[in-house]
Amino acid sequence: MKLTELLARRKYALSFEVFPPKTDTAYESVRVATEQIARLHPAFMSVTYGAGGGTSAYTLEMADMIRRRYGVPSLAHLTCVSSTRETVQARIRDFAAAGIENIMALRGDIPADRMQEDRGRWAYRHAVELVREIREIDPEMCIGGACYPEVHPESADQKEDIRYLREKVEAGCSFLTTQMFFDNNLLYNFLYKLREAGVTVPVIAGIMPITNANQVERAIKLSGSFMPQRFKSLVNTFGRQPEAMKQAGIAYAVDQIIDLYANGITHVHVYSMNKPDVAEQIQSRLSAILGTDV
Repeated sequence: MKLTELLARRKYALSFEVFPPKTDTAYESVRVATEQIARLHPAFMSVTYGAGGGTSAYTLEMADMIRRRYGVPSLAHLTCVSSTRETVQARIRDFAAAGIENIMALRGDIPADRMQEDRGRWAYRHAVELVREIREIDPEMCIGGACYPEVHPESADQKEDIRYLREKVEAGCSFLTTQMFFDNNLLYNFLYKLREAGVTVPVIAGIMPITNANQVERAIKLSGSFMPQRFKSLVNTFGRQPEAMKQAGIAYAVDQIIDLYANGITHVHVYSMNKPDVAEQIQSRLSAILGTDV
């Protein structure tokens, strides 16, 4: 099922992200975790992509397994920054041939050894070029794009960032998913500006449950996320107590999601880091509060 159709049908949508194994030996543990999350029957599950091999070899396999074996709609990530045009085109056709209906089109992180290269010579420099490629090869594919409530790290300012987002939507993006954020007011402000700019596609809010203190530094490094004082206090208080930090992090994520739902943001995607217990606790707490399955 295309995600735009699914989101239009559901009052509340809760979905989870999984990532493929980095090695063959890790495959079974990742498969089991994916199965356990799929058994929660989320709105959909996304599968990340590692350019240049490794995890990319399993993205299609896992997305297809989620859809066929567990009956959960899947969203396959696809990145392009370090790939040739031929490789990307072949991957798009592979997704389509397997019956995958949803692709998350991402540029991807630039490898450290390519930072100084002349980007004018790359097959793809921006995600919008990948969106156009997908749309040309498979006009029926449902395409998603990423957005940053706190501004993309490479954008001059939010106005420029939103202009690029509008280009992606005009190129064929049917929905957007946000990078993680820890202050809902940042999202509300961003969405206001997005709608003012004429971008009206569905926006799925991305939430990262921080379940151990070591994740904080990584989250800041990956996304430059602003950490509210109340979140810093949570980490300072519980960061050295693993189980307490885990439960506090889950509670913080649930609080964020409930606030989003209450303010009309009813599509939420959880970066669950292949942790079925975290996914289950978040879903269970939300269902208890809402009085309905999510």
